[in-house]
Amino acid sequence: MFVSLPSAKQVVVLRIFILALVCIVAFATRLFSVLRFESVIHEFDPYFNYRTTKFLVSEGIYNFHNWFDDYSWYPLGRIIGGTIYPGLMLTAALVHWALNALNFTVNIRNVCVLTAPLFASNTALATYLLGKEVENEKTGLVAAALIAIVPGYISRSVAGSYDNEGVAIFALIFCFFLWVKSVKTGSLFWSAMCALSYFYMVAAWGGYIFIINLIPLYVLVMIFVGRYSHRLYVAYCTLYVLGTLLSMQVSFVGFQPVYSSEHMAALGVFVFLQVYGGIRWISNVLPPDYFRALFRIVFLTVAAAAGVAFVAASVTGYVAPWTGRFYTLLDPTYAKAHIPIIASVSEHQPTTWSSFFFDLHMLTFMLPAGLYYCLKSATDGNIFIVMYGVTSVYFAGVMVRLMLVLSPAACVLSAIAISNALRTHMTHIHSPPADKTTGKKGAADTVVPYQQEISLAIVLGITALLVFYTFHCTWVTSEAYSSPSIVLAARQHDGGRIIFDDFREAYYWLRQNTPEDAKIMSWWDYGYQITAMANRTVIVDNNTWNNSHIALVGMAMASDEEISYKIMRSLDVDYVLVIFGGLVGYASDDINKFLWMVRIAGGEHAEIREEDYFTPQGEFRVDREGSPILLNCLMYKMCYFRFGSILTEHGKPTGYDRVRNTEIGNKDFTLNHLEEAYTTEHWLVRIYKVKSLANRG
Repeated sequence: MFVSLPSAKQVVVLRIFILALVCIVAFATRLFSVLRFESVIHEFDPYFNYRTTKFLVSEGIYNFHNWFDDYSWYPLGRIIGGTIYPGLMLTAALVHWALNALNFTVNIRNVCVLTAPLFASNTALATYLLGKEVENEKTGLVAAALIAIVPGYISRSVAGSYDNEGVAIFALIFCFFLWVKSVKTGSLFWSAMCALSYFYMVAAWGGYIFIINLIPLYVLVMIFVGRYSHRLYVAYCTLYVLGTLLSMQVSFVGFQPVYSSEHMAALGVFVFLQVYGGIRWISNVLPPDYFRALFRIVFLTVAAAAGVAFVAASVTGYVAPWTGRFYTLLDPTYAKAHIPIIASVSEHQPTTWSSFFFDLHMLTFMLPAGLYYCLKSATDGNIFIVMYGVTSVYFAGVMVRLMLVLSPAACVLSAIAISNALRTHMTHIHSPPADKTTGKKGAADTVVPYQQEISLAIVLGITALLVFYTFHCTWVTSEAYSSPSIVLAARQHDGGRIIFDDFREAYYWLRQNTPEDAKIMSWWDYGYQITAMANRTVIVDNNTWNNSHIALVGMAMASDEEISYKIMRSLDVDYVLVIFGGLVGYASDDINKFLWMVRIAGGEHAEIREEDYFTPQGEFRVDREGSPILLNCLMYKMCYFRFGSILTEHGKPTGYDRVRNTEIGNKDFTLNHLEEAYTTEHWLVRIYKVKSLANRG
């Protein structure tokens, strides 16, 4: 039946079949975590997203928008509807409502778990459309196949990774496709569709700032290289006006598009485009001499007025300054020096070279080749994808989290390189051999000796790279990105697997054995999980909006028990939870995070000094050579309480910390104001109850 179709229809059917396979692969390769563990939410932020989605489904949009959450940031609380990007929650809720309307009874948790893999398939289709618009359909197919399994994107889109980026990357790529389409066609319809896609991106993720700064930069470049057109004017004006009005409907964004520094570039380019378009029109009406005189007057007047307006807006505070995260992207050292809470997050660290290869594999060197092919035959679409690639490489180098933004650009540029190379060399392979006497193919130009052999070697080399890329991506997905942090796994000496389910064990204990109004103090990393799984009030959580409150918790952790007790009483703390990995070798515990607690607390409280927690030689040690202040602070005591009598490893003394690889220095101590309430099976989570004040009578 397929063979009987006309050749044009065969190509269409084959293309649809390939895209269907790509979508299936993109979805299926992200299910390792579900198959190996269970249908469970991963990491920390996804638990907040899951909790808010459940509230949205059960209470409705109106109550969701006006929800005041008194379970977080005690005693301050949090207005949920006005402090989140609701796109992810609304998307999952709509999928859930649609499935149930069709009589498919699906639990909202399973919808949340599978949202990211589902949108990974959509992202593959959007990447195909972008590659097709920039180059051709073959490039689009290659780009879709590459992004379906690229680890840099899979890291944030595996099953259970219910985070904003799971849907936002689709919105990002689809918005870029519509932008290129609108620039090429000058169509008001495609420009309006681009604005709608931008609105969805704004509703889903704060990374929309990348779009609203990249596109104005692209417009400026197009003007300066002499590629201005009416199509560009229509596309940008429609996107900016409609997109800005729509983005202001998101409560968390509000009026930021007209007064925050991150959006001023878009506004400036919009104004500049009006002036530039007007000047071009006037130049066609006035004689050259009159035009030059008028141009000088108008240019100086507009430049002076714009400068005065910007300075006045900045001085009066109308234009808000750049945020700390934005400064960090421009200066990687800024956060560590001024905002340690941003620098303390692992995903905000600079990217190592090994991470580029780990997350991109062969795309690391295919990307420059794609840049070469784009610049070799520059078009409006090629210039945009070059700018997207170059800027995303820089930002990915500054912050490892932004590998997520680089991955689609790397896939499209690599697809351009691969498709161009294969097209060129496959033509040489199938062309008739050169005449041995003249070195010519009939009347054609001369060819390189052994051209067919060289082309065959290049084609086989690219094929081998693609095969290795597939194996690498599958291995990385399976081993590195499919392990939920809520459930840990390790290999035993016999090769068997052991599961550490201490986190859920501890949260379940809190839910079953503490009063419903109990207040739990922990470091902010675990706030979302405690609220979502234990259903208890927390002092701080992962929103990190109030640095002073977090610094107070850090001060309590870093001080001795007497001072800490006063802080905990002032915050009405009932239980304290800490994460300790010294028994099983879990390196992401609170002792390894402790210096960040000290730095954040020291930024607000002068009595907390980082150097006090180091030895005179400048070392951070937990053994008997460690700083006395460290060995007697609350965090140390809560982690190592009773640990000094535990034999952790054969041939080692009791109290041997398997993470720090040393015997702890302070073994014999008691707790005066805290009592151990619960310690999980593998000592990963330890919970302490804060004692009430002593009876004065």
